[in-house]
Amino acid sequence: MTEKQKTSTTRLLNFFSRQPILFSRFYARILAGIVNILHVSKTSRTIRLNIEICLPTLSKQERERITRATIRNELQSYMEFFTIWGSSTQKNLSRIRKVHGEHHFHDALAQGKGLVLIVPHFGTWEIMNAWFTQFTQMTIMYKPIKNPDADDFVRQARSREQADLVPTDESGVRQIFKALKQGGTTVILPDHTPKVGGEMIEYFGVPLASSNLSAKLIQKTKAKSLLLYAIRNESDDFDMFIEPIDEKIYEGTANDGTRVIHQTLEQLIQRYPEHYHWSYKRFKANPELNNVYNLPKEQAITKVNIVKAEHQSLTNQP
Repeated sequence: MTEKQKTSTTRLLNFFSRQPILFSRFYARILAGIVNILHVSKTSRTIRLNIEICLPTLSKQERERITRATIRNELQSYMEFFTIWGSSTQKNLSRIRKVHGEHHFHDALAQGKGLVLIVPHFGTWEIMNAWFTQFTQMTIMYKPIKNPDADDFVRQARSREQADLVPTDESGVRQIFKALKQGGTTVILPDHTPKVGGEMIEYFGVPLASSNLSAKLIQKTKAKSLLLYAIRNESDDFDMFIEPIDEKIYEGTANDGTRVIHQTLEQLIQRYPEHYHWSYKRFKANPELNNVYNLPKEQAITKVNIVKAEHQSLTNQP
């Protein structure tokens, strides 16, 4: 990357990070309008396919409504991230209008066993860092962004919240274990495909390569676990939600615990499907579906349904 390119990237990031959040949302809604009208984005096709895989019982009209709302909400969230990263901690705190379930967090923290926050790709999760760092030291896995200017920008924003960023490898996992043992807090985004390996665990009826790190951390350290998400409200601020996770997460194997997490995510998505970030190609994490996003939609759905049926048949065997 040339110095000129670096300068352009930095200028662009700084420009958007200094804009009022309402401007960021307005810009995102214009982009979403273009995508929704013209259907020109490959990402929008991915979103439509994912929604049909996960919510097959909904009518075509309802799935289309959710798709259009999803595109608008996801683009708004990404633009909001820039403004949040460019704002002070106090400014971001002022944007959180209400915290639902706050007592779950304080009760968990008081036990001193460490805390694992399960944060899916849902809503505008970056707004929440400012609130949590008021009360606890955060240790968070961070994968460097390929663009060095963008990476510096995000690192500076995260360091402003005093979060301890650790690498996404074994050394990072060891640091998180140590932090939890000392009563600290970590954040895990559980709805991604591991770069290498992973366990085949059901997600919306489809066995997918999945990381069981979250459940392993919770089970081995006996840390408390909470589901966490934030969505924009009618006042153009954010509401934050803290919810308990089923105690069954401590039972059985790490894969059993991961199933509990997946079920928790499914329930959240079914409640607020328009706020989930559906653009991730999660369902190619099955060997039989590795090309599913390259197929015509009808053929892709047929292939997914075959995998679902085969998995259900095996699950029901005595």
